[in-house]
Amino acid sequence: MSLEVTSSPEVQPDSRGRRLESWKEIASYLGRDVTTVRRWEKREGLPVYRLQHSKLGSVYAYTLELDAWRDKEAHRETLAGATDVSEGEVDHPTAWIRPVRRWLIAGGVAAVALLVAAYLSTRSRAFNVTEGDTVVVADFANSTGDPVFDGALRQGLSVQLQQSPFLRIVSDQRIRETLRSMKEPPDARLVPEIAKDLCVRVGSKVYIEGSIANFGNNYVIGLQAVDCSTGDLLAQQQVQETGKERVLDGLSSAAGKLRETLGESISSVRKFDTPLAQATTPSLEALRALSIGRDAMGEGDYTAAVSWLQRAIANDPNFAVAYGGLFAAYGNLGESNLAQENAKKAYELRGETSERERLGIEAIYYWGVSGDLEKARDAYELLLRTYPGDSGAHFNLGNVYQSLGQLDEGLAQARENFRLEPNSGLDYSYLIYSLTILNRFEEAGEIETEALAKFPDLYPLRASLYALAFLQNDTKAMAEQIRWATNKKGIEDVLLGYDSEVLAFHGQLRKSREQSRRAVVSAKEANETETAAGYRSNSALQEALFGNREDARKSVLGANRRSDSRDLQYATGLVLALVGDTEKSQSIAENLAKSFPEDTTVRFNYLPTLHAQLALNRGDTAGAVESLQITSSRELMIPSGPTIDLVMLPVFVRGKAYLKAHQGSEAAVEFQKILDREGLLAFSPIRALANLYLARAYALQSHSFAGPEADAARAKARAAYERFMTLWKDADPDIPILKEAKAEYAKLQ
Repeated sequence: MSLEVTSSPEVQPDSRGRRLESWKEIASYLGRDVTTVRRWEKREGLPVYRLQHSKLGSVYAYTLELDAWRDKEAHRETLAGATDVSEGEVDHPTAWIRPVRRWLIAGGVAAVALLVAAYLSTRSRAFNVTEGDTVVVADFANSTGDPVFDGALRQGLSVQLQQSPFLRIVSDQRIRETLRSMKEPPDARLVPEIAKDLCVRVGSKVYIEGSIANFGNNYVIGLQAVDCSTGDLLAQQQVQETGKERVLDGLSSAAGKLRETLGESISSVRKFDTPLAQATTPSLEALRALSIGRDAMGEGDYTAAVSWLQRAIANDPNFAVAYGGLFAAYGNLGESNLAQENAKKAYELRGETSERERLGIEAIYYWGVSGDLEKARDAYELLLRTYPGDSGAHFNLGNVYQSLGQLDEGLAQARENFRLEPNSGLDYSYLIYSLTILNRFEEAGEIETEALAKFPDLYPLRASLYALAFLQNDTKAMAEQIRWATNKKGIEDVLLGYDSEVLAFHGQLRKSREQSRRAVVSAKEANETETAAGYRSNSALQEALFGNREDARKSVLGANRRSDSRDLQYATGLVLALVGDTEKSQSIAENLAKSFPEDTTVRFNYLPTLHAQLALNRGDTAGAVESLQITSSRELMIPSGPTIDLVMLPVFVRGKAYLKAHQGSEAAVEFQKILDREGLLAFSPIRALANLYLARAYALQSHSFAGPEADAARAKARAAYERFMTLWKDADPDIPILKEAKAEYAKLQ
């Protein structure tokens, strides 16, 4: 708040206190720097007056009004060292006398030194982190001898500081990769010497180190903010708690005070300062397991992440954040049922978390459980309005956009995520993928070269490289990824599954079946039951599309008899529809509609496609086209998990409907859409088949035209047939659709 007056007023009566005549005096009275006090005046309504016509542009304020404002806006403890200033006198630490006596009794002489440091922390010179700066959270010096504090306190401090919309914490992913560039182990402890070097390398301004010591049952938690460039101590806080179970409470208190010392507004700290025991967990053991689990996740070791996150939940069954972590880990392993179970549990427990965690948990619930992608998008966008520097939210929002078929928007989020985390292998992989699905192979390849030099053993990157190598016809690079993945539990199956799809793409079904079988065995050995079923479903879908109806039917029913996952149900229903088992397929469609009433993918992709194929089975081509109208604006949705190719199937079925209705021109448009999306579809069987179906569409046109137009259509048909034959030059000769293609091509000659 500021008031403007036209001339210098008379001296105010004593009821308003002593008058302070400048920003410097006001800042000195409040124990802050001028920048902070100016911000308080602008954002927090600090009572400051201005002389509108003064040549010097003077400001002034009254001490008693400042005291009243401070009493209203801040906790007494937060400003204890800055409030007891009398006229012309130095500060007197009256408020600290009784704590000194208590600590002296409880902890002996050593506690006195700690308390003096705590008192001096309130007299640290003023310092502010700006909103563009980043902060590194270093490790705690643990002199208690209790290993439970190792990792747990740093994780807790990170969670507490991440509640702040003001501070941008350097992510653990970026820290790990920077440690590698420093020739340090990625799990090296961030002791002051390493933290300072790392802080400079990542371009941060401050690192925050912690300490914990105990004197009997009394624990002293200390935090220090250190200038990365100079090593100067900028601010510090210390608190004492009685009993190990109170340590997290002390850490929360110290973190909140430190945030304000670093320049965050009082109102922001108050609004976004859920106590750590509530925001995450009251269990140190659970917090330590969460820390290790998140490290494993950042390394792409999702199996290990699951193990540690389960341990966290064993220590605290109400640990909402750990359940959210399990959603991500299981999702990356292709275990959608287990992912959903954990997302549901996190959602049930979200009420006791911080604002940031609550929004994240709600987003993953909408994304992974109810399937309402619009609500998931809105939740992430709301989260990013408050926390624009949250790289993980950008990463997930990009995935949601891609699930909705908004690929350009997804790429924009991938780029922003990479800007915020330029040294993360996982984020390299995601950016390469986001470029690849938009056919930007050259740029993806340039980033691939850079990424592989930094992260030669990162699984998600290797998977992205295999797909990109396939699209660039680099068989040597594809084989290299397969060799790299061999005998790597939880990883090998993914590359084997990709290899199986590539073989099917070229019509080599016998070899494809063998690789798929190996992928299933590998997935089962890694306890990935649903993933294994996904490989079998994908093989069944290929068989159905290629005309091996009975093999497809037996395979898909055997794969999914014990699964109720959304994607596996749909794959089963579609395979059955393609092979003519209308009754069972219709039953699955009805169950999908009942089980997933809010699911965007089911409503706008899966059900319309099933209904259209069932309509085609009845000979109702108009009904098939009508069923697929709702999918027109969402044709590029990426709906499936990592093991089943379900992308652009509505377009494929619509093209078939137009063919059956003898509308060659309309059919050609649909199949050309598929061929234009080589990066999105990669080794999907419908991309190979689109050449054949496009040939059929042109052949149909040739019968509708006459003269030169008919000749041109026949020429296009021959070219399309020949492209298909080239792709399938080494195909198994007994595949039904290949026999049909050869017969059709012969008639066209």
